[in-house]
Amino acid sequence: MSDNKKLSSYQSSPYSTAPQPGIPRYTEAWALVESARRLAVAIEHSPCEDANPLSPVRAALRLNWRLWTIFQTELSLSDDSLIPVEIRQSMLSLCNFVDKHTVDAIAKPTPEKILALIEINRNIANGLLESLNNDKDLDAVAPATNGKTDPSSSAAPAQPTSFNEDI
Repeated sequence: MSDNKKLSSYQSSPYSTAPQPGIPRYTEAWALVESARRLAVAIEHSPCEDANPLSPVRAALRLNWRLWTIFQTELSLSDDSLIPVEIRQSMLSLCNFVDKHTVDAIAKPTPEKILALIEINRNIANGLLESLNNDKDLDAVAPATNGKTDPSSSAAPAQPTSFNEDI
């Protein structure tokens, strides 16, 4: 798929509304995809060369940076043993890379630099969703409906099982 076609698919994403509360990993995946969508829209509709510090490209980069700072802070401060040490260390290394890459992209934005951040967000979001799909306890919280909802049901809509189609 061409980069332009990939980017334009973000504008019509069905994930444009915030997720229902109760599944933190899904919320994190949604936030990553939403940030990636904003980055894609910014580079598609705004020139990267715009020196204005308030340009849409730089605003989207700062939003993504804030998201990754939240992840980094949570991973650094949390004594939660639910996250294996190896995964915690890998994610902190990735947070460090995103920090450095974002500073470079804010200083001198290029589509290639921003596309790298979009791909990172996409891959981590898909990993979070995959872990949810493999989580047997999820069924007790939100029964899977394979992405289909019953219009007569008052239950919250089912969470998607993959972001591949939209990213």
